[in-house]
Amino acid sequence: MIKLNGVDFRYKKNKPLFENLNLTLQPGFIYGLLGKNGAGKSSLLKLISGMLFPDSGEASVFGFDATARKPAMLQDIYLVPEEFNLPAISMATYVKTTAVFYEKFSHNQFSAYLAEFELADDAKLSTLSYGQKKKFLIAFGLATNARLLILDEPTNGLDIPSKSQFRKIMASALDEEKVIVISTHQVRDLENLIDTIVVLENGKIIFNQSIAAISERLAFEYNLNGLPNEEIIYAEELHGRKAGIVRNISGLDGRVDMELLFNGIIKDAGKVNGQFAPHQYEV
Repeated sequence: MIKLNGVDFRYKKNKPLFENLNLTLQPGFIYGLLGKNGAGKSSLLKLISGMLFPDSGEASVFGFDATARKPAMLQDIYLVPEEFNLPAISMATYVKTTAVFYEKFSHNQFSAYLAEFELADDAKLSTLSYGQKKKFLIAFGLATNARLLILDEPTNGLDIPSKSQFRKIMASALDEEKVIVISTHQVRDLENLIDTIVVLENGKIIFNQSIAAISERLAFEYNLNGLPNEEIIYAEELHGRKAGIVRNISGLDGRVDMELLFNGIIKDAGKVNGQFAPHQYEV
């Protein structure tokens, strides 16, 4: 389990980024961390992985104090950052020098992920495109079999077929011991993949619900004409029609439109959260 309890954090003399931040992530689930650029997503991921230290409060990873950065914890964490620099060496050399830090690393799995991503295993990292480098790091991260896998904007630089490959691979990689956190502002890239949506805005968690709960409580409609305003939770113009979010009065689970949901949360998180138990989110 990953747990942030009462975390405060600021960059040097800047105003606080996080104040009394609380978040719990359970094994066996893929979490989508959503938010606009500058919401604090990358900083939150670094706090979880022990790369940033809270000013106060606690950050624990599988029972370890994240700030202690003990080897036993670090070998169970892999972070694919949004921005990265890879050395001008071959894939084989990178694996040889880096995989030793992850005792559960599987060379067979790594080769299988490279094949799925259509990457040659003898390529030199400096010759790869940005998207290919991203796929290489994702393949390596999955092959570490770390219990905590963090992906920061993983679909940036991926073309449409590669995004489809990514979703397929990530869905098959999850098991009951792993926590996978995917941070993005490209919300449609995570549809049909994640189990829980966490939305961050201005350093605060303003929404935290499972896809199952969302599907049970909310419905997403693409023609709201004729519906009374009191039944509409959120509305926007979409292709000349009024689309949005309404209460799910049918009782049937439907598709969660993550883009509509995200827009609705950003516009009025309180109104969306009002459809759920109040203790399940922060305001």
